[in-house]
Amino acid sequence: MTRIFVIFNPVARGEKSQRLRQFLESKAADGVVLAPTLCTGDATRLAGEADRQGCDVIVAAGGDGTINEVINGLGNTGVTLGILPLGTVNVFAKELGIPHNFAEAWAVVEAGHVRAVDLASAAFAGKRRHFCQLAGVGFDARAVRRASWELKKKVGPLAYVWAGLKVLSESHAPVEVQLPHAKAAGVAVFVGNGRYYGGKFRLFPQAKLDDGLLDVCVFERCGYLDLLRYGPAVLCARHTRLRGVHYFQTQELVCNGAEPAPFELDGEDAGDAPVSFLVKPRALRVIVSRSNGGKHA
Repeated sequence: MTRIFVIFNPVARGEKSQRLRQFLESKAADGVVLAPTLCTGDATRLAGEADRQGCDVIVAAGGDGTINEVINGLGNTGVTLGILPLGTVNVFAKELGIPHNFAEAWAVVEAGHVRAVDLASAAFAGKRRHFCQLAGVGFDARAVRRASWELKKKVGPLAYVWAGLKVLSESHAPVEVQLPHAKAAGVAVFVGNGRYYGGKFRLFPQAKLDDGLLDVCVFERCGYLDLLRYGPAVLCARHTRLRGVHYFQTQELVCNGAEPAPFELDGEDAGDAPVSFLVKPRALRVIVSRSNGGKHA
């Protein structure tokens, strides 16, 4: 029997998390263990414990932040990841086409069709952290740092919109981006493993989760006028053609600057540059629907 270990964020999206808990408890059996998190970082610890206990599948029930913590507990162990979306935006779940309905998402987990996707990581201050979907250095990381947990709980994704508008009015020192065969500089640097950012905005239109590459999008400026110019193009995934926007594909890169610049991983504040990014091809096993390339394990 497949042993499923569900790591559950009991406070993600408030009442919705309680409904999910009731749903999971109705599914509880000898092969299913429900483990609620108690604090930040708990999901990483629980994932490591589940791996040591020999669980076959570790399910992250929460948002992108919960998934990020879980994959940092899994590392390169090869244990399979399942996802039950519950967060503010759920970008990775959207990328993988995982339903937001509890029953439908659980049916995907039970079907057990596995896809191997790339596992990205960031190295900084003597540490290394994995991320599954995206990272940002500069502008968007400042907005993530401004968007408090209390505000996200009250207004959901609008918390990032509010924080972003606040950050637009500020001046920003450029972030230097060094790639093996190129370099660029801008106030907003985005690093993508998948296509989507902030929902279903195709910020990285050429990205594939299993191509062994990171996609890098650099915006030279970010002000109110720049938002008016870039915004419609981002909606149509045509921003990479604009002047002042640089787009690369690479296996690794380094971000630094004359002034400290914050960076985020999967929508969570992670620290300050300098930071280097790299990707390990097909190092993460994740359960998806058969239509998304999943094969029965």
